[in-house]
Amino acid sequence: MELTGSNAIASSSCSPYSLPVVEYEVFLSFRGPDVRTTFADFLYRLLDRPKIRTFLDDEELRKGEMISPSLVKAIGESRIYIPILSPGYASSKWCLQELALMLERYKQDEGSHIILPIFYLMEPRDVRHCKGSYEEALEQHRLKYGEETIRVWKDALEEVGQMTGWRVTESDRQGAVAESVFSEVWSHIKGNYTLLTNELIGIDSHVNHVMELLKSDFEGGINVVGIHGMGGIGKTTIAKAVYNKVFTQFEHHCFLEDVRETLSLKNDGVTTLQSKIISSILRDDHMVRDASQGIHIITNRVCPRKVLIVLDNVDDRFEFGQILGEVRKFSPESRFIITTRDKRVLELLQVSKLYEPSGMSHDHSLQLLRRHAFRMDNPLEDKTTLCEEFVKVAAGLPLALEVIGSLLFRRDRKFWEAKLIELKRIPPTKVQERLKISYDELSGSEKQIFLDISCVFIGENKELPFYMWSDCNFNPESGISTLILRSLLKVDVDNKFWMHDHVRDIGRMIVREEDEQHPWKRTRIWSNEDAVDMLINGEGADLVEVLKVDMRYEDFELMEKEFQNLSKLRYLEVHSGRLTGDFKNILPNLRWLRLHYCRSIPININITKLAVLDLRFCPVRDDWRCWDKIKAAHRLKAIDVSFCDQVTKVPNLFGCPSLQRINFLGCGNMSGELHIGDLKGLRVLNIARTKITKLIGGFGRLQNLQEINVGYSRLREIPTSIGKLSSLKILVLDRLDIEVPKLPTSLKGLSLSSPRVPNLLELKDLEWLHWSRALLIPGDMWKLSKLKDLELWQVECRKNAFVLHQESAPTLPSSLNTLSISGYQFVPLERLPNLVNQSNLTYLDLSEIGVHEIAGLGELRMLENFDLRDASNLIDLDGLQHLKLLKELRVYRCDVLRKLPSLSNLTKLQTLKIFRCPLLSEIHGLSELAELSTLRIIIRDCSSIEELPDVSALEHLRELKITGCNQLTEVMGVDKLESLQELTITNCVSIKKLPDLSTLKLLRELTIRGCNQLPEVVGIERLKSLQLLEITDCTSIEKLPDLSALEHLRELKITGCNQLTEVIGLGKLESLRELMITDCALIKKLPDLSALEHLWALTIIRCNQLPEVAGIERLKSLELLELTECTSIERLPDLSALEHLRNLKITGCNQLTEVIGLDKLESLQALRITDCASIKKLPDLFALEHLRELIITGCNQLTEVTGIERLKWSRYFTIDERLKTQKRLEHERWELLHRANNSRPKKWSRFHSCWGVCRKDSDIISL
Repeated sequence: MELTGSNAIASSSCSPYSLPVVEYEVFLSFRGPDVRTTFADFLYRLLDRPKIRTFLDDEELRKGEMISPSLVKAIGESRIYIPILSPGYASSKWCLQELALMLERYKQDEGSHIILPIFYLMEPRDVRHCKGSYEEALEQHRLKYGEETIRVWKDALEEVGQMTGWRVTESDRQGAVAESVFSEVWSHIKGNYTLLTNELIGIDSHVNHVMELLKSDFEGGINVVGIHGMGGIGKTTIAKAVYNKVFTQFEHHCFLEDVRETLSLKNDGVTTLQSKIISSILRDDHMVRDASQGIHIITNRVCPRKVLIVLDNVDDRFEFGQILGEVRKFSPESRFIITTRDKRVLELLQVSKLYEPSGMSHDHSLQLLRRHAFRMDNPLEDKTTLCEEFVKVAAGLPLALEVIGSLLFRRDRKFWEAKLIELKRIPPTKVQERLKISYDELSGSEKQIFLDISCVFIGENKELPFYMWSDCNFNPESGISTLILRSLLKVDVDNKFWMHDHVRDIGRMIVREEDEQHPWKRTRIWSNEDAVDMLINGEGADLVEVLKVDMRYEDFELMEKEFQNLSKLRYLEVHSGRLTGDFKNILPNLRWLRLHYCRSIPININITKLAVLDLRFCPVRDDWRCWDKIKAAHRLKAIDVSFCDQVTKVPNLFGCPSLQRINFLGCGNMSGELHIGDLKGLRVLNIARTKITKLIGGFGRLQNLQEINVGYSRLREIPTSIGKLSSLKILVLDRLDIEVPKLPTSLKGLSLSSPRVPNLLELKDLEWLHWSRALLIPGDMWKLSKLKDLELWQVECRKNAFVLHQESAPTLPSSLNTLSISGYQFVPLERLPNLVNQSNLTYLDLSEIGVHEIAGLGELRMLENFDLRDASNLIDLDGLQHLKLLKELRVYRCDVLRKLPSLSNLTKLQTLKIFRCPLLSEIHGLSELAELSTLRIIIRDCSSIEELPDVSALEHLRELKITGCNQLTEVMGVDKLESLQELTITNCVSIKKLPDLSTLKLLRELTIRGCNQLPEVVGIERLKSLQLLEITDCTSIEKLPDLSALEHLRELKITGCNQLTEVIGLGKLESLRELMITDCALIKKLPDLSALEHLWALTIIRCNQLPEVAGIERLKSLELLELTECTSIERLPDLSALEHLRNLKITGCNQLTEVIGLDKLESLQALRITDCASIKKLPDLFALEHLRELIITGCNQLTEVTGIERLKWSRYFTIDERLKTQKRLEHERWELLHRANNSRPKKWSRFHSCWGVCRKDSDIISL
């Protein structure tokens, strides 16, 4: 982990010479004075722990009238939006602008974004109806911004107020609510592509062969392809290449690397694999307790989906049924790829589709050997024959060819001949022995580095280990270069170490051979089991140099006595531990101490030889004894106390002359002045999000400084001597309202918020520039000939604010790949940067500009992505028709745009999105895009469109979404779209009829929402491929066709159809997994649901005339049950057979008298019973051993709740104070909560709320 971090708060941690990270996963919006130091801080810390890239926005730090392009981009890229709707939120124009933009993105990319609102000291209804402080704030804004803007903001507040979210009240424990929010966020985060080396030789034929097997019919529905062969033959590479090609064709996908390594974990290998699969497929951070529970979840919630799962490097310990259940239960559209060295594994699994990669062909083998032995494809003449011999010895094994070739690089003929003889003595099957020849040729220090990486540093950023190795005189620069040249190691694009599993196993084998029986007599301990056993049993040995221990699943203190014999230890890593005592006289050779998220740390440590001190998220205080020692830590190279918020004083680092990296990021209470003038070796300085006010010392003498991030700090000035920093590459000055001095010409990346940069045109090496408040754009900006990424943002957008600063349009450099210009709506066209000579531009973002036309648009022949927003004066888009490489076109809120050029030439177009263009009345050329197989069309809030062109010719169209076109009366040709998979029609209030949809044989998702004149939806009963059906707020629909034939339907949502009286066929939907029926006031009866054996989530809300829900007692797969405000329900069936029920919520059912079987729900984790006025008694809860959340309030006739005192692991609960049991608990509650917080079972799994769609009222209150 890099000491400066990769935090997204201020785009701060760009490595030297690299472009900044611009992609975020979460956008957190809030008003600073309300929640900055409370709820927002709690939540951000939780999100940062697993390195979820979070854009933390604070409106108080902004200037001017508009949100910046960087914010627009962050919102666009973020998948999850979290607005914290506090009492003062609506008083901020920026917060309201962001909220409106979030809603826009949420609607235009339905399914791509999620909004998770937090109602902080606010009632959702007050947000929804803009009452109280929100009403007052909007009235103030109305005077300045006008009715149209207020309408947009009110619409956004209304929609968010209707969404399910979390309420935070004054009595709540905010950290607990933040954890619940975090759990929901984490459930949605997952990755996509797997990493592959470029320029792979000879792989295409293998990939094509496996692709054909995936497409072919599978006997008996066993849809598994097995790739088998000896280690190093390229199985994983082939699997990754295939995965990258096909994963987008699947609903969900998962690549499980090195299954063999995971299953070697004795305690929880199987459950770890199951947890990974469930987390990836279901977007649910579910820690599986045991294998049977994992199989149950996978069978009921993973099997029905179209999934792609790759199980890499499987051995004979793998049993498909033990981990995944019966393969026959998976969807026939799903596919599995299994790679293994042992063909018998696949035969035992009865896999019929097998592929054994042959060794590389002779020609490809020669090419690969030459590439590594000579760093070119042609050999030296005197070694041509020897190359042929080595190819024979390698027997077509790619890994062997790569490692052997690298070993021979720059060696003389005598060395080649000697190694050839040595290799010929080793049998071809002994691959590791052949590869070990390369290890044997390493020097002593190179071997040390190799063993360190293979045991503990795979996936580690290379910078920090360098400090340790350098201090140990291992010469890491040379050592790492040698390992890379020998093909024993790779460094990926993120500067992290990577090894082939064969090569890794060689290193670990060598360490194990140091002592086969006694792990504590080896030099390196990386197995958690071995480490814990050594520490507990006091077996600390003086041979151990590297020790890694993870305490997340353990609960005991580590004191100095556990470490006192580790005299040679140079690396110690402890995660989530409790370290106590005084370590000042032990660990004399420690070079690197890494303590992360530890609950306590030693009062003192021995820092005599320490090179790296890394204490992220630890309880470090100002009175920690080591601060005085650090003043004289002459060998310390890096210090990281990021997010240690108990530190309030700036540490004195005056006596650390060797210090190269300082990371105080996120130490929000750290204030004062930082003395750095004598730290002449300093390379990275990060004080972002601190209260540091000044940098003291000879700043200009820091000639090694490469990165500075002071964004969002309290700095009052930048030293003028910064211009002397000749090595500076990255400078981040975000949100600092200060004057920028002359900057060093070495800069490659610059982000700032200042009107002027004195010597901008002298920054000839600048590659990226993000410049807000840009008052003066130099006319000859073209001189920045290396610039690739340019963002210009003007916040002071009042008329004539800066028009006079220049006489003509600035010319931009032709090297640009991406260009974003925003906030210049009062600047005439001739003053804006023009698009002349932008032949390399691939991405263009223009927003809030005032031009009537975009001159030169048609010349951007390389353009692939074009975003146009808020161009309020733009009349047409002439030139668009010439952008033949355009893949994505988004046009938003162009008030006077009446037409688009014909789109017929845009033969690469994949996405077309048009939003809120009220005068746009027609779209030409759509019908001529018939050959595009990936086209998505989304049209929203274009109120002048009365009709769309007939879309029947778009035979490959997969997705069509039409929203808010309130003049549109019909959608012609939609019934002819035979390739259509997703159809969404929402808020088109003039549509009275849709074509018969029964011809859409491939349709998988149908959503019809807010079409209140639509009386029926014809043909849905014959949509055999349909998996999701949503009918919402269609108030004219009185009846739906019989749904019983929808054999693949998995999710059914019927909401707000207040004329609907019944749902015919519901009881026969055997594939149904999720059922929601809400606000259907006339439904008096539902079919018996007992046949829905796969149903796992059932939600019924405000169906006031429904007296019962028959059959739920037999829903064996049910995990979530919510009944809210169903005021006619008097009784429920016995629930005791619902053995998998995890979440039960019964709210506002005021006729309900009892909940039978509650005491038998042993899997229950969350129980909420509120406002059920007729319930007089509940069963004893003592048997609910997995219960984590308990809320019982507003049940006025309930007099007692028994068994709570034995709920050992309950984390959050609240019950009414008047209940008798509560009195008995008074003296026990703090002891109970103390045990829950400070004592954990060995296989601890973080519980998270799973109310799912029912979150609106699931506020959590803890004692």
